[in-house]
Amino acid sequence: MAYPNTMYGSTNPETQISPEVQQWFSTVDRDGSGRITAIELKSALANGQGGTFSDTACRLMIGMFDKEKNGTIDLFEFQALYNYINAWLGVFRGFDHNNSGSIQENELSTALTQMGYRLSPKFISFLIKKSDPIGHSTITIDQFIVLCVQIQRFTDAFRIRDNEQTGVITIGFEDFLEVALNCSV
Repeated sequence: MAYPNTMYGSTNPETQISPEVQQWFSTVDRDGSGRITAIELKSALANGQGGTFSDTACRLMIGMFDKEKNGTIDLFEFQALYNYINAWLGVFRGFDHNNSGSIQENELSTALTQMGYRLSPKFISFLIKKSDPIGHSTITIDQFIVLCVQIQRFTDAFRIRDNEQTGVITIGFEDFLEVALNCSV
């Protein structure tokens, strides 16, 4: 199974915008500014559980594709985001074996294992609890995307510091804070 490229933010202005993306962008761009904010994005994304994507997920995704770093994305950045969300949705559906619109602990464990992470059952349980503030013991697509992006960011930061590839690093307090603040949503 292919996983979405976590090297996000790549947009190509010469790429043809699909009519579906153009129409969705126009619908989401409620103020007609030609740019979409996290609030506008939230109003357009459903999480599969009858709710919208979380504020955190929307801010994270806008930030990933916002080249100008002004809190908004244009049509080309929106197309890249659209493709990114659809790729993650495909991954999510591949692990949502009972088509419930959420992933249970065992499904998350399988997903992360297939993505190359060897995490203990206790840690998987922690991830579910951390991602699901309502306490359903499951995570929705938006929670899944946020979790996977955070794990990837922390993994990348860890690998940079794991010079000998031992899986163990020594880190100073300020370096730790920098990693935590840069990787957090």
